Amino acid sequence: MSNQTILVIDDSATIRKLVDTHLSPVGYRVVLAPNAEDGIQLAGEIEPDLILLDHQLPGTTGYDVCCKLVESPALSGIPVVISSTLRKKAYAEYIDLDNVVDMLPKPYTEELLRTTVANALETAAMIVASQSQGTAVPEVIQQLDEAALSGSLACFGLRELIDFLNNGRKVGVLEVEAEQTRIRFHLDRGRVQAVYATGIADSEIDQMIQRLPKSLANLAPVLKMTISGRSCAEVDGFVQLLDQKVLDPRLMTKLMSFQAAMLVRLAFSSELKQFRFEAGHVENALHKNLPLDISLLALLVEGAICADEQSAHQVNHIFVRRAIRGQNLDRAGLSARHMKILNVLTEPKDLDQVATALNWESDEVRQVLEGFVLAELVEQREQAVAGQFIVFEPDGHAAQSLRRSIEDSPQRYSGKVVRDKLALQLVLKRSIPHTLIFAGDDEATCELIQGLFATSNPKANHVKRIAIHHDPGNPSIDWRQKMGFEPHDVVSRPCTAELLYRAMDRLFEAPDQEDPSSASINATASHAVPLDSLQNMVVGAKS
Repeated sequence: MSNQTILVIDDSATIRKLVDTHLSPVGYRVVLAPNAEDGIQLAGEIEPDLILLDHQLPGTTGYDVCCKLVESPALSGIPVVISSTLRKKAYAEYIDLDNVVDMLPKPYTEELLRTTVANALETAAMIVASQSQGTAVPEVIQQLDEAALSGSLACFGLRELIDFLNNGRKVGVLEVEAEQTRIRFHLDRGRVQAVYATGIADSEIDQMIQRLPKSLANLAPVLKMTISGRSCAEVDGFVQLLDQKVLDPRLMTKLMSFQAAMLVRLAFSSELKQFRFEAGHVENALHKNLPLDISLLALLVEGAICADEQSAHQVNHIFVRRAIRGQNLDRAGLSARHMKILNVLTEPKDLDQVATALNWESDEVRQVLEGFVLAELVEQREQAVAGQFIVFEPDGHAAQSLRRSIEDSPQRYSGKVVRDKLALQLVLKRSIPHTLIFAGDDEATCELIQGLFATSNPKANHVKRIAIHHDPGNPSIDWRQKMGFEPHDVVSRPCTAELLYRAMDRLFEAPDQEDPSSASINATASHAVPLDSLQNMVVGAKS
């Protein structure tokens, strides 16, 4: 089986697809370029074993491309096969070019294409053949079937496309283009049944092999054959061994799942260009015997765990559960353990908070969250300032208005608006906020907050306090007599998100000063107080 690389430079999408369809199944790695500029760039990056070059290209000709290849010492030795419908008129231009080794007249058959490529690779020094009195003919003898759905991925995402097809329970193969790689998804019964790719670099395959679980390490040679999805004698032999119960189908299923997860991750982390969905495609023998029947979400999580790229922990990022609208809700193949993360994200949390809530290792949480982010179930947001707030507003109308204002504003801070003592207790049970905002013109609220901070807990004393008041500048208000402390800031009612954020900006920019009313307590208090002490004080505070 060949593993040589063929670079196809042709502006015809039909020709590129035709060459890929005929050469990939026999073991060639086929890389496609739609124009001369991309082709020359790819030639320098991948150094192919052979270039199949169209004579007529947008804005230039194959002759100009050959000249540029000759000018480069690193590329001058790459053999080139010229393809054109012009025949003798076009071929005469290439006689004096050493890197042109053969000609391929259009239209050509599958057999002629394979034979020409094989001969060119073997000899690398064919004499330019002269064609006699050619006439204008179509480029392709046998047209490919029209795709049921095709287009650009510039305006929407891969998940949206796969969800659309799976929600409609479409049967077929979805092919997406990512640079020189084409990744194919076999879809059936609303799930992914197999994933394979052509044009994938050998270095990427080697990286996948290095990430194989120990239980699958011995199957590395098999992965090299199955990853392209082609049918060949070796793969057909494996299918026969599976039928005869010689090979353990469970191990092969795990290998196919690993392959699919790594290729799905590659697709979701690459810049995708075009897609094509061919309906009613019949799987090859291997995929027919070992269908994955797995959800996209499960593959994205498995890919994140297997890749384990140890990305840097970003302390100023939080994770937010996204509203599910139009997504495929299937979770087949995803463990119940990993689903627990979604249950924890009832409100924004950072990585450490999620790990603490689940009592898991942070690495496992990071990997699963990465898969959820790629699946767009969870959104990762950056906090401009690492601060959290709680607003205690018992007035229903004011609380609802403030919630809407916060939702419609940029998420500069992470916070929550609560209306009653129980809700405040539940929020404080999860985390200690940087800032507590309260209705300073409500007597019951002031009494509750006074009781909350009338204690020798340094964690409570370091919480910043902002009062909301209908008359914030009233000099007759004696806050210390009213509550036992001076609020760090007072904002006017009706309160908006912008008013709160500006007040919090001032608190973050100001030096961290302790509350004068509790300075003597803080000077001697131990900072080893448990984090859950603050919400315990809510229980004991006067309501």
